[in-house]
Amino acid sequence: MADDFGFRPKSSDEPEDSSNPEKSSDSDDTGKEAEQPAFQFDINQVFETLKNMGIQTPDLPDQVKDQLNSLTAMAQGMLAGGGTPFNLPIAAIRDISRRTLASHGELPVGNFDNDSMAGALEVAEIWVDEVTSLPRASSESPVNKAARSRSEWINFSIDGWQSFSTPLVEGIGKSMSTVMDSITNNPEIASELGSNAKLFDPSKMMSAFMGTMIRTQLGRSIGNFAATVTSAHDAALPLSDDHTPFLIPENVRAWGEGLGIDQREIEIFLALRESAASRLFAATPWLAQYMRSLVGNYGSGISIDIDSMQRRTEDALSRGEIDLNDPASMQNAIAEGIFTPEATEKQKDSLARLEMILALIEGWIDLVVVAAAGNRLASLSKLQETQQRRRATQSPTQQLFASLVGLEVSPRTIRECIAFWRRISELVSQQDRDRLWEEAYALPIPSEISDPEGFLKGRSAPDDLSSL
Repeated sequence: MADDFGFRPKSSDEPEDSSNPEKSSDSDDTGKEAEQPAFQFDINQVFETLKNMGIQTPDLPDQVKDQLNSLTAMAQGMLAGGGTPFNLPIAAIRDISRRTLASHGELPVGNFDNDSMAGALEVAEIWVDEVTSLPRASSESPVNKAARSRSEWINFSIDGWQSFSTPLVEGIGKSMSTVMDSITNNPEIASELGSNAKLFDPSKMMSAFMGTMIRTQLGRSIGNFAATVTSAHDAALPLSDDHTPFLIPENVRAWGEGLGIDQREIEIFLALRESAASRLFAATPWLAQYMRSLVGNYGSGISIDIDSMQRRTEDALSRGEIDLNDPASMQNAIAEGIFTPEATEKQKDSLARLEMILALIEGWIDLVVVAAAGNRLASLSKLQETQQRRRATQSPTQQLFASLVGLEVSPRTIRECIAFWRRISELVSQQDRDRLWEEAYALPIPSEISDPEGFLKGRSAPDDLSSL
């Protein structure tokens, strides 16, 4: 993936909140003056204002504009003091995502699209009703559209993407702050900084730089994801509290191009995946927090070795991979992992658990889709093959976690989880199988995947407890 976030272990349009017109913006309910929100600098708005005034502006690439916005946000964070300067507002990530998507283009969603996707989803829901005890995901949105645009998917998912990346950003920021604090505590350096030490705090500067870089990369990644995902839950990740299923017609059509398969079959197949995923995430409110905690465990363990960083930097300079006169080369070096810290045992354990839960999700969805489709889809095997190939090369979840923490869910692990769920389905009822999703502890750990029978014995109490 091009948009790597950098710090990882080595490995083999949501509307803005509107203000209440009945409440004064200058004071709160107690009559005290309310704190005014910080001004958010946006170079695009500045250029638009200048153009409206008849002033010509330079034609800067989006990447340069993003860097200007990031540097300004970083400076504002340092000058404001306190807080966490490495957290960019969600509006900034959304803006970057939209501009990235604009480079791919976007088609509007019409009534025909909505009718077609609604039909596919209704068929899928009926079929899935037969093979799982998990109920249909109910709509929590006042707008219940079966077909939505790429931009609408960004609005739907962006808070979720941010929440999954935030623990890592915080871990990097704290680690960089610790490193810079140790440097600036040197009496000679402190003396050189003098009265400027508080204003230009190197610790805040570095953590802010890393955070804004990651947020910028995240925004670009979301924009690129929006050009390929076929549905609300195509990423097989709980990205929203609203689990209403929907499809993205433009991407559904692109997914099936060149396959020689009837378009209706493609729509129903992808609708089956969407129905299964939306039900699973609606039934597992604990899942999102559990996965965020695993990313957080990884992020909290990040520790940077200055000596190792220096050696790698010197090597990169000698090979011409870093040009001190070109800030972009430094960003590229970070994105390629030049300063990547080694993973601790705790981090490795978190990554193993994260890989397992991602594979279990994919395995369960695959099981439900195949069982629901049965012999109703003539091209099921070819559709599965296409999905497997796409999952290995274009999966948004794979790309996100690979770039965040260097985690790539192996095809073998997913195959093992598919086989696990199939065997469990042979041994227990649908209700008992799906009940395994009630809590994290009820799911198998890596060592139990290859032995479904043993796993079930370990999760079941004996009928006769008198000997205990």
